[in-house]
Amino acid sequence: MVTSASTPAIYRSRVTHARRGTTANEFGYDHAMWLVDLDDLPRLPWWLRAFARFESRDHLGDADRSIRGNLDRWLASQGVQVTGRVVMLTNARSLGYVFNPITVYWCHDAAGPQVCVVAEVHNTYGERHCYLLRPDETGRATTEKQFYVSPFLEMGGRYLIRVAPPGDTLHVTMALRQGEVTPFAATLTGRRVPVTVGTVVRSVISHPLSTYRVSALIRYQGVKLFLRKVPVVRRRPHIPQEGVQ
Repeated sequence: MVTSASTPAIYRSRVTHARRGTTANEFGYDHAMWLVDLDDLPRLPWWLRAFARFESRDHLGDADRSIRGNLDRWLASQGVQVTGRVVMLTNARSLGYVFNPITVYWCHDAAGPQVCVVAEVHNTYGERHCYLLRPDETGRATTEKQFYVSPFLEMGGRYLIRVAPPGDTLHVTMALRQGEVTPFAATLTGRRVPVTVGTVVRSVISHPLSTYRVSALIRYQGVKLFLRKVPVVRRRPHIPQEGVQ
């Protein structure tokens, strides 16, 4: 599987979160996400840099290394070597803040074919966890849930994930399957636009304080569920993956 995605790019996206069961809840928001090559990060004019930065401290690993260096190191700890291009779908740090519910890395070998995909999940407690995925030709993969994300979802179960390589359009889904039910699913769809000064400015104007808004929306939905007396699942201590490399 080979990606022909041109980078950098902005995806004008729609994100939906759906909780199923006795206390159903669904919300969505429009958003702009970036697709970048980890070996060729965007170089924006100085006056735009505060609105779109890509920093190691916002992702797995050591803040003193590059994002690519940290990813390669973690992959090596999983027995995986990536010799080619890595493209990352993520939220950019804007005005000093970023919150990334999910960052996706499509990793390739030197000849072009895809080696693996990494889904880096963040929760609102400042924790993060990477899942190593081996998608099939349709972009579908499964993995055991190993990370506490929502206080209203039990641990355990499997994620059913679709991470087809990005192109003119984007489609990422992540559904949690527990027994015979699917209590939660998130979907990200988008349409690619090239990165120019104009498209970045329009993105900033269309989605001001974008990642602040995403973080606030997720917390607001949590308050709604709490007020509806949805049982709270106690958070387990999380061992950072950086500590086991």
